[in-house]
Amino acid sequence: MKTPIFTGSGLAMITPMHADGSVNYAEIDRIVEDQIAAHTDAIISCGTTGEASTLEDQEHLDVIGHVVKRVNGRIPVIAGTGSNNTAHAVMMSKEAADLGAAGLLVVTPYYNKTSQAGLVASYTAIADATDLPVIMYNVPSRTGVNIAPETAKVLSAHPKINAIKEASGNISQVAKVAALCGDELNIYSGNDDQIVPLLSLGGKGVISVLAHVAPRETHDICQLWFDGKCAESAALQLKMLELCNILFCDVNPIPVKEAMNLLGYDAGACRLPLVALSEDNRAKLRAALEKYGCLK
Repeated sequence: MKTPIFTGSGLAMITPMHADGSVNYAEIDRIVEDQIAAHTDAIISCGTTGEASTLEDQEHLDVIGHVVKRVNGRIPVIAGTGSNNTAHAVMMSKEAADLGAAGLLVVTPYYNKTSQAGLVASYTAIADATDLPVIMYNVPSRTGVNIAPETAKVLSAHPKINAIKEASGNISQVAKVAALCGDELNIYSGNDDQIVPLLSLGGKGVISVLAHVAPRETHDICQLWFDGKCAESAALQLKMLELCNILFCDVNPIPVKEAMNLLGYDAGACRLPLVALSEDNRAKLRAALEKYGCLK
């Protein structure tokens, strides 16, 4: 049995930017403190929502190091270190380990469209490179590559491959992963609208965008389930559904960065090629935040 890196709600944290596009480290500190106060269970730095794909390597590592230092061991910090170049992912993973990360989030190689055998070889090389536990990140809508359940089973035998973040949206696939891997692979939901379904299949929590604007509720969906209050957990999941959906009215992290700006954070804009939310979607986002009581 592999001990999960965390249970509950892990924030897939944005990387706030100044008007000139540089990283806003003061706002990182503010987000970290607010999230810990609201009972978020882990922070994932420099994943998809953190715009890792447009951070230069040194920026990427500086952000991870800053988050680790600010959190100071209060909750786990998981570093996004995936790449379409396995050697690059190995290098970034080693650096993140040296910075004190508690684990690694490693997306499947994108664009290359490797085979299942290639996934096994790539993840094995990355997992062999450090002593940190690895969360595989399966998001085929972005990468063009799906981790098949049988491949997850093979990789679950590696002692450092701890978990999978499942963002395929395919509940049947997740069920097969759970059946094949059992206690050898922890499962996290990568979709906020599917937290409870994945918990019902033995999932350990969520790596969440929703937690930016509703951190306590996202934590509570998980905690209620763990406490055996399954009906209450499901009810809260359904209550939050509209907010989950509006945060994906455009490409992530465009809506959630705008939501954080509306909430009074200095999140800034996304880096190109991502552009600002349309005025129509901005109005819908504001209305949803008001409806859910997020705007003060």
